[in-house]
Amino acid sequence: MNRVQWKLSAFDALSVHELYELLQLRSEVFVLEQSCFFQDIDGVDAVAMHLMGRREDHLVAYARCLPPGTKFVEASIGRVVTRQSVRGNGLGHVLIEQALIAVGRTWGLQPIRIGAQAQLRDFYIDHGFADTGIGYVEDGIDHLQMIWHPETVTQELSNDY
Repeated sequence: MNRVQWKLSAFDALSVHELYELLQLRSEVFVLEQSCFFQDIDGVDAVAMHLMGRREDHLVAYARCLPPGTKFVEASIGRVVTRQSVRGNGLGHVLIEQALIAVGRTWGLQPIRIGAQAQLRDFYIDHGFADTGIGYVEDGIDHLQMIWHPETVTQELSNDY
């Protein structure tokens, strides 16, 4: 597997090319692949930190990191996505680890709440998230709120990216 290069950028620091690529990837997966028609451009991107994973100059992974008080009282990670062509090799796990690092470095170690697709519950549990028992349907897809606490930090999260 070719090495993925990670970049964390504020909205205002994104190039037009980067913004186009991340919106294209989100649309490709969330709208087309998952047949889910929703308003992706929701006014929150401007306050987010955007984590992008590139391989051979192609965007292959992305997550949107949000400050506390934006979607939830806690900081949050959302729009977690990997390109279909790179799935199955562990990149999604690396993406979540990098997103946890990004939130911690940007806003300090703190609880992180996510709205996860219910089918990914075990994936997030593997990364220290706990199911809060709050389930809901969003855009026709079962979701649940999950929370991660700093006490679950592993040595891996202290590494630079």
